[in-house]
Amino acid sequence: MEIADNGSGISDELKERIFEPFFSTKKTGKGMGMGLGLAIVQSVITGYNGQIEVFNNENGGATFRVELPAIENGANKR
Repeated sequence: MEIADNGSGISDELKERIFEPFFSTKKTGKGMGMGLGLAIVQSVITGYNGQIEVFNNENGGATFRVELPAIENGANKR
């Protein structure tokens, strides 16, 4: 599955850190995130033997790609 946007993309420096718990580019304060969203997403995906990666699009924006293994005969082989 791929999820893309058309924003400014993600710098190489940030790409190395965006999956770290408590890392955020948002200013602190009321209503701001704690930097856990992508860390939780990555944890769930890797818990199912999958992977998530991010890359910048040629014409701007970024794409997150999620790959999960297929389930054989309806049984989860974790």
